[in-house]
This record gives sequence, structure tokens and C-alpha cells, in this order.
Amino acid sequence: MRLILPPSETKRDGGIDESHLDLSNLAFPVLTSERTRALAALHTLSRNLRASVGGLRLGRTQRFEIDRNRAVTTSPVMPALERYSGVLYEALDASTISSDGRRFAGDHILIHSALFGLVSASDLIPAYRLSHNSRLPGVSLLTLWRAPLREVLATESGLVLDLRSDSYVKLGPAPHRSWYVRVVSEDEGGRRTALAHFNKKAKGVFARELILAGHSHDTIDSLLEWARSRSIRLELSTAGVLDLVV
Repeated sequence: MRLILPPSETKRDGGIDESHLDLSNLAFPVLTSERTRALAALHTLSRNLRASVGGLRLGRTQRFEIDRNRAVTTSPVMPALERYSGVLYEALDASTISSDGRRFAGDHILIHSALFGLVSASDLIPAYRLSHNSRLPGVSLLTLWRAPLREVLATESGLVLDLRSDSYVKLGPAPHRSWYVRVVSEDEGGRRTALAHFNKKAKGVFARELILAGHSHDTIDSLLEWARSRSIRLELSTAGVLDLVV
């Protein structure tokens, strides 16, 4: 089973003392060439303050992100599951997960980074700023990542649950046999509406429950049975889509 999570724009500072990025230690070494190109383009961008502000869509209080990018290959690293700090990751709350849970996450959870492609939850990465819609000099993120990530995901033979936003799905389409998890609300008449902001928290809680359970599901039926046992409303919707009803 694989659970694909989106990244977050916000990230925690710091990391392991005297550590730094080592691309050879990241999951999916087949992506090393693309990662190297993205890092080189980010390094070029970070030399120019004005270009960085525009290319990364930064506000006045976000200039520190440029310094992060300038130090991306030398700054301390930490597990990806702890590096990201947005709404989804706050709900997942990796700091309170046991060592067994962290090992399970490392084996089964992937995070889609605009800079590194797909990384495992346990991969050691630095703080950086790059989003799906960022503009790098000489590099289109869509052109860079779409085909390589499609090929990587096509090799996944087990159950794949895709919790990414549409923007990241476009950067690396999952195989047809994967299941896209959509967070919805349901009114009294049974009509369902996809949620926007609150979907991130729901996905974080769902991912946390899977980690804490520590069971890798081989089939969609097994996953749905587990969800019912936890009073989680995870239901078949259309082909390839699961509704997480909140």
C-alpha cells in the first residue's frame, strides 16, 4: 500500500546537527537527474532577489524563503514527514507518532515535492521553497516531472491512495489502478460537496489513523472494512474515486 500526500508550502526550520542533503539517500534514485536539474535551477533563481520574489510568488514577509533556497544543499535535513508543517501535517502530528509508526510511514507514505519529486516520509530533506506553480529559469516543472513521476508510480503494484491536490496530480499522474481520495461533506438530502480548505485537515487525520493502525491493505475491500471498523466514512464514489465523508 502506498499513500501519496501533497507537500505544504510552509516548512519547519532546523534539522539533524551537521547534516545536509544527500540525493543518493533519497527514495527513487531514478529521479536523481531531475532532482539535480531542479536544484541547479533553484540555485540560479536564488541569486536574483527580484526573480525569486516573482518566480516563487513571495510576499514581503517571505523573503527568508530565498535564504532557505540559497542554503538548500548545505542546511540541516530532517525526515520529510516532520519537515512539512501545513494544515495536513499539523493534523497528522508526526511528533506524537511512535517509532514503529514512523517506520510504517517510511515504508508506505510518499510525499510529492516540487523540488525532489516523490520522497518517502523518512527521507531526509532540507527546508526550501518551491511549489507546483513556481517558475524556475530554464526549467518547466510540468515538463521536468510529469513523465518521470508517471513512470515511477506505474511501477507500484499494490494499493495506491492519492491524497494530492489536482495541481500535484498533473505534475505526476498516478496509475489508473490508483484511488483518488476526495474529501466531501453531505447534506441532509445526501448531496455531497467537495471541500476546499477543510479537506487538508481531514486528509491529515486519515493519514494519521492509517499510520497508527500499522496495517498495509492489499485491496480496496480490506481498506473499506478497516475504515468502517474505525467509524471512518470512506466510501466508493465513481471509478477510481473514494469519498472521505466528514
